[in-house]
Amino acid sequence: MSASILPAELHGVTCRFGRKAVLRGVELVVRSGEIVGLLGQNGAGKTTLFSILVGLRQPDGGARRFAGSERAEVGLELRARLCWLAHDPQLYPLLSARENVELFVELAGATRPAGAPEPVAVLERLGLGDVVDRPVGTFSRGMAQRVALARALALAPELLILDEPFTALDRGGRELLAELLRAEVERGAGVLLSSHDLDVVANVVDRALLLDGGVISTEVRREDGEASEAFRRRIADM
Repeated sequence: MSASILPAELHGVTCRFGRKAVLRGVELVVRSGEIVGLLGQNGAGKTTLFSILVGLRQPDGGARRFAGSERAEVGLELRARLCWLAHDPQLYPLLSARENVELFVELAGATRPAGAPEPVAVLERLGLGDVVDRPVGTFSRGMAQRVALARALALAPELLILDEPFTALDRGGRELLAELLRAEVERGAGVLLSSHDLDVVANVVDRALLLDGGVISTEVRREDGEASEAFRRRIADM
C-alpha cells in the first residue's frame, strides 16, 4: 500500500469572494488517528476551507500539503484516498441504498484499496441492513445521511472531511456515527468535521478549532481522561 497521505495541512491559506476576504491565512493540520472539530458561525468559511482542502476550490494564497508535500492540485489518485461528505448528501433518489454505494465503488475502480469493506456490510454497520434495496428517495434525511456516509466508508478513506455529518440524525444515529468515526481513527484515518452541536463535538473530537475572522483563532485539545462535560465547557468558552 502507498504511504499515508497524512498529515493533511493548510498553511497561510487565503480566499476571497469578490471584495470579501473569507479566509485570511488559515493554519490547519489533521493527523492520522485523530478527530478534529471545526466550529464557526454560519458564513465563517468552513465549507470553503473544506473545499480547498479536498481540491475542489483553489486558494488565492497559501499552501495545501499532504504527507509533507505541497499539492497545487488534488489529482484523482489522491482524491480517491480522501472523502468529503457535503451537507447535501447528493444521492441518486431512484437508486437503492445498495446501488448508490455500489456505483460509487465502481467509479473508484482500481483506486479502491484492497480490503475495503463491501457496500452491504457498510450499510449494515450504519443500521440500514433492512432497507438496502429501497430507493433512497423514500428515505428520511437522517437515513439518506447514513447512505452518504456508507458510500464514503466503502472506499476506506485515509482522510474524512465531514460537513455537519450529525445533522438530521436521531440520538441513536449520532451515537452510531460517533462509534464509527472512532473505529475509523483507530485504523489510522484522520477526521475533520464541522458541527454546531457542542454536545456532539465534546463527545467525539480530540481537538476543537474555532474559525473566526478568516483564521483559526482558538484551539482546545481534550486532556487525558477529561470528561465530555468539562471539555464542552472549555469549547463553549472559545
